Amino acid sequence: MTEEARTDTAAAPARSGAVVFIFITLLLDMLALGIIIPILPKLIEGFVNNDTANAARIFGVFGSIWALMQFVCSPILGALSDRFGRRPVVLLSNFGLAADYVLMALAPNLIWLFIGRAISGITSSSISTVFAYIADVTAPEQRAAMFGKIGVAFGAGFIMGPALGGLLGEIDPRLPFWAAAGLSFVNHSMAC
Repeated sequence: MTEEARTDTAAAPARSGAVVFIFITLLLDMLALGIIIPILPKLIEGFVNNDTANAARIFGVFGSIWALMQFVCSPILGALSDRFGRRPVVLLSNFGLAADYVLMALAPNLIWLFIGRAISGITSSSISTVFAYIADVTAPEQRAAMFGKIGVAFGAGFIMGPALGGLLGEIDPRLPFWAAAGLSFVNHSMAC
């Protein structure tokens, strides 16, 4: 991007449609992620004959692989968003998360669940792209306020998600994964 184009972009007022898209995207992503938090340990425990200690170790490995995939893939998705645009990368991430939650809902064993957590880490690495998107469509003097609004989406998703996941998990341990997949598919289809 040329210096002149950067100056024009930086001076542009916030595009409300883009900000709303990002806010809803982030809210639904965090809600979907939060929904599975309370039920994943119980699901793992079911795969290891209710051995809580072993399930806790496996849950730790799952959390580590998720974080490692985010660490490795965030710069890759950032570079892809620089090359192909922010919106296509965010949309691809939404679709990938939806497909991943379906995979985890149907996982017949721990290996499939592990693969699902790795894919989830990769596809949820678009957070850096979301922040870049906000920086692209917001004038410098409005960025702090916009990032504050994005923080609201994070917080709301992480507060409501586990509560909803706990309620759904009481009905069926795999229901939160289906709900998360549904939210991600809705998110993807709304954004298209």
